[in-house]
Amino acid sequence: MLPSAFGLVPRSPDMPVASAALGALPQWDLSDLYPGMDSPELKADLERADADCSAFEEAYKGKLAAILDGADAGEQMALVVVRYEAIEDLLGRLYSYAGLIYSGDTTDPVRAKFYGDVQEKLTNASTHLLFFTLELNRLDDTKMEAALDAPAFGKYRPWIEDVRAEKPYQLDDRIEQLFHEKGVSSRSAWNRLFDETIAGLRFEVRGEILPLEQTLNFLAETDEEKRRDGANALAKVFRENVRLFTLVTNTLAKDKEISDRWRGFEDIADSRHLANRVEREVVDALVSSVHAAYPKLAHRYYRLKAKWFGKDKLEYWDRNAPLPKVETRTIAWDEARDTVLGAYSTFSPRMADIARTFFDKRWIDAGVRPGKATGAFAHPTVPSAHPYVLVNYLGKPRDVMTLAHELGHGVHQVLAAPNGALMAPTPLTLAETASVFGEMLTFQRLLAAAPDARARKAMLASKVEDMINTVVRQIAFYTFERRIHTERKNGELTADRISEIWMDVQSESLGDAIHLGPGYENYWVYIGHFIHSPFYVYAYAFGDCLVNSLYAVYENATDGFAERYLSMLAAGGTKHHSELLKPFGLDARDPAFWQTGLTLIERMIGELEAMED
Repeated sequence: MLPSAFGLVPRSPDMPVASAALGALPQWDLSDLYPGMDSPELKADLERADADCSAFEEAYKGKLAAILDGADAGEQMALVVVRYEAIEDLLGRLYSYAGLIYSGDTTDPVRAKFYGDVQEKLTNASTHLLFFTLELNRLDDTKMEAALDAPAFGKYRPWIEDVRAEKPYQLDDRIEQLFHEKGVSSRSAWNRLFDETIAGLRFEVRGEILPLEQTLNFLAETDEEKRRDGANALAKVFRENVRLFTLVTNTLAKDKEISDRWRGFEDIADSRHLANRVEREVVDALVSSVHAAYPKLAHRYYRLKAKWFGKDKLEYWDRNAPLPKVETRTIAWDEARDTVLGAYSTFSPRMADIARTFFDKRWIDAGVRPGKATGAFAHPTVPSAHPYVLVNYLGKPRDVMTLAHELGHGVHQVLAAPNGALMAPTPLTLAETASVFGEMLTFQRLLAAAPDARARKAMLASKVEDMINTVVRQIAFYTFERRIHTERKNGELTADRISEIWMDVQSESLGDAIHLGPGYENYWVYIGHFIHSPFYVYAYAFGDCLVNSLYAVYENATDGFAERYLSMLAAGGTKHHSELLKPFGLDARDPAFWQTGLTLIERMIGELEAMED
């Protein structure tokens, strides 16, 4: 039992959160990483991390060129990279544990201190590693190519090429060290302030005091008055805290502008494109395609939905409302698990077996509780361990799809882990492939089992809304970010100006069938992606359109598809998106590629319209 004195929930790791309607909800067991925050193992690893980083610097700083000039250069360089990778795995394990502990209750001061202290210690330790990639990029290209001919070093070619892609944007060693060390007191600190503030917000709805996740859940209630009350409670608290979120947004936008300017990035999103290993023109083509499709997708669908509700316009709190006259029920956790695993198993028994491990070994934290991180994620941790999944499960159909989504990430991370700490991570654009594909498999299974036309209509509508949220809404978010970061170059934005941009972008994307009334202007404040990963959001649209195209290939030629698909996931970060998609006959640089994904959404809206006749 983890000691409650250290801020952990006073509950045995195998004691689930229970709810009469939902059943037993699992809480993850983090002991595969460390037994506890005060454990001797964790203390020893923190000391070892510092020692290993210092020893690595002592052994190799200023000496890589000589190693490259020496005998067996490829073999010797491989030994250096292997040692570096082992340190990265150790640092990743420590950081992952601290982050997951913190996610369990971001309002607990003991956990927050632990997270901050570990982060600071790792930042100090890893400062000794900064020289390595900087020095690698100063090595002679011809000699590096010759060394990469050695199989042991050539294994790391994808990682070396990724490192060398950063070369035009790297700074002098001392400046890089300054940026690195100040990260704890700059971007990371503002991220933490955002997280702790969001987790600490409380909303009064119908006499109940609720955290954010449960309040957002009111927007999916069947009762319109409940949806309205939830929306008004959100608006009230967001308005009361908008000054703080405005400061966070302005500060982080300025922080990014300084970094980009020093590094020489031309466009405000270029650093994200580089990290994603995707060309700017590919993202621009995606964004242009989705913008052009707004009228055919969101505008068209919400006009249809307004008609179903007997309204000229939907209120913004009706956007994700269940369809009228459709029976809704709470889906117990066990049913959600069986649904997702059944869908995965039909596609690939191996995929289902990997996903099942998350349930059997308590790699999932599913219950909603005060202070727990909002939303959902799958954390890969490190290849020497395994991923963990966090969801906030409330028994809604969308919660089942979220579970399918995050388990898709988890399966991807397990398959990619053998590539090692340096090459297992997948660029964000492709990282969303497995998650969205997992959703699609689950949706198709549920749709096939629909008992009648009304149930099929409800499922189709729900899937269309999910796709609109994933494609249209996320590209609108990307557009919002671009406008904020662009204007921030000319000075701070007021809360009113940020809200004005928000309303403008949302109105453009959602269309005139949604009434964005008073209160909605501050709904930008809780979107964590804007804070943690600027311009991340287009990856969702990239992934959804990619999966739609992949699923079309699967429907037309299922033989061997699962094997090719799992091989793609197992590649991790070792291949470019063009190489990974080639076996499926797909090319993201082709403008028609995006249209294929968008056409599937149009086709589903058309099917819903036909049901009206």
